[in-house]
Amino acid sequence: MGSNGSGSHHGWNGGTLYLDEVADLDPACQSAVLEYLAAGEAAQRGSAPSGRIICSTTQNLEERIRAGKFREELYFRINGVGLRLPPMRHRKEDIPTLLEFFLRKSAAYFGRPQPVLSPWATRVLQEYAWPGNVRELENVVRNIVALGDEELGLADLQRAGHALPPRDAGPTGTSLKEASRAASRRAERELMLKVLTRTRWNRKMASKELQISYKALLYKLKNLGLEDTAES
Repeated sequence: MGSNGSGSHHGWNGGTLYLDEVADLDPACQSAVLEYLAAGEAAQRGSAPSGRIICSTTQNLEERIRAGKFREELYFRINGVGLRLPPMRHRKEDIPTLLEFFLRKSAAYFGRPQPVLSPWATRVLQEYAWPGNVRELENVVRNIVALGDEELGLADLQRAGHALPPRDAGPTGTSLKEASRAASRRAERELMLKVLTRTRWNRKMASKELQISYKALLYKLKNLGLEDTAES
């Protein structure tokens, strides 16, 4: 099922408490939240500023209650205004807008130019079922921006069993030697991008981890078209 959002006027100090995946709270945490809400109601009766609590879940809370895994009294406490969203696979018309938002957000985070996705990558993202919903989409977009490579960023989808459609076929007649060189360059690029991502594009740290000189790393980055990355 899609995410459920439940809002309540219970609260205090004018703040907001957000509980993500509230259905996964263990019994002790559920009891603590109930006590927390009770304290908030008591404070409200004492004319304290009101606040709010917002909860989300991808599970059916009614079924969790019947299974004895979620406290009914907590459900009624948090079930003020409910908003039910269908899963991503049922609202793919939202994907272009979400892609633009996550591309801009990730580019700002990594200090890199916002990439323009190819029609091939856009097709992959549009056709994927997204079992992990919006969070999975954000993670994939983040990988694309961080690695600077669409195919590498989409590799997790392929590892999860999703067959990526082929890109336009390239020229035929490539020799085994040329294919070997291309594979070697691709492996080198992938390793460099992973290390640079891990070091937040600190090229001096990356060169030490890769066991090459700083100048050699800069040269390779230039050859890969990555010399305009964030400063180390």
